Amino acid sequence: MQASRARLFKEYKEVQREKVADPDIQLVCDDSNIFKWTALIKGPSETPYDGGVFQLAFSVPEQYPLQPPQVRFLTKIFHPNVHFKTGEICLDILKNAWSPAWTLQSVCRAIIALMAHPEPDSPLNCDSGIVTCGSFLNLATFSDLAISEDTSPWPGCIPDLLPCPRRVKTMDSFARRVWV
Repeated sequence: MQASRARLFKEYKEVQREKVADPDIQLVCDDSNIFKWTALIKGPSETPYDGGVFQLAFSVPEQYPLQPPQVRFLTKIFHPNVHFKTGEICLDILKNAWSPAWTLQSVCRAIIALMAHPEPDSPLNCDSGIVTCGSFLNLATFSDLAISEDTSPWPGCIPDLLPCPRRVKTMDSFARRVWV
């Protein structure tokens, strides 16, 4: 456990230095528990998620970095590799392809890359997988599901990470607008 704390403390210091270098990711460690982190990531440009700000929750095991963190979206997202209700992410580096060389920051980068390049052939969200199967552009028709309706300004979210006001469109609200 000491090794994981030391590694997380090292990553924390690195994140503090990288804030300016990586403007698309903001990682925050829970003040009372170094094994709990939250991240805000910007949706990748030229995707249905462009302009969105997405919140992730990290639960880091005591065996870190030998075991991967558990990461899930707190912001609802319509994506083939993300469970719509739980926010669980289907990403190989979070499962069997994990390496201790990965950091929490690099996991965020991999999630942003997954958002830009979904894997519809192995969907966790079957509905989104079917929509995306023909073309990633098909997902753009569902962009109302992909990003938040009222996203707080990027820098303003960090001080009050959890209370960040944001209404997320749900499948139900989307269906009522489209089909009614």
